[in-house]
Amino acid sequence: MRQATVTRKTAETEITVTVNLDGTGAHDCQTGVGFFDHMLDQLARHSLIDLTIRAKGDLHIDDHHTVEDVGIALGQALTKALGDKRGIRRYGHFRLAMDDAQIVTALDLSARPYLVWNVEFPTPKIGSFDTELVREFFQAFATHGGITCHVDKAHGLNSHHIAEAAFKSVARALRDAVEADPRLGNALPTTKGAL
Repeated sequence: MRQATVTRKTAETEITVTVNLDGTGAHDCQTGVGFFDHMLDQLARHSLIDLTIRAKGDLHIDDHHTVEDVGIALGQALTKALGDKRGIRRYGHFRLAMDDAQIVTALDLSARPYLVWNVEFPTPKIGSFDTELVREFFQAFATHGGITCHVDKAHGLNSHHIAEAAFKSVARALRDAVEADPRLGNALPTTKGAL
């Protein structure tokens, strides 16, 4: 079963993340940051990865530690659930349009973390949420998930649409990457012998 639970506790946050890579996109995300919960729900729904998150953070300071540490724990849970990555497609790509926004994601579950982030927001906040935290989440997720992830904005005028399109685009690319490749069988998707 491609499932995993990771608990991360620091002086700033206490987080538990559970993933099921073969789910239906069921989600129950409670971080105390409303907009972020909405984005995590989109990530689950459009990747078809079941996702449960409980996070308690130092929100009296700001949302930064909570958002970043959820990214860390989610990346670790993804890595744990993937195991040795036998039989997966490994690569994913998706171009997603949402109203005025269009985001393109290409990713590789390579165990070589790298984030290319070409997404600018026209406003510094979406409600009370700092738009710069979208990148912080994906940086933590890519680093601890061992993902090479390129996210590029082709278009976008509305910060909410841009952020949501980014989460959905990454989700759809991730869905492809974690799925079983029927032609590959139980082989590793690499010539190196390990990922």
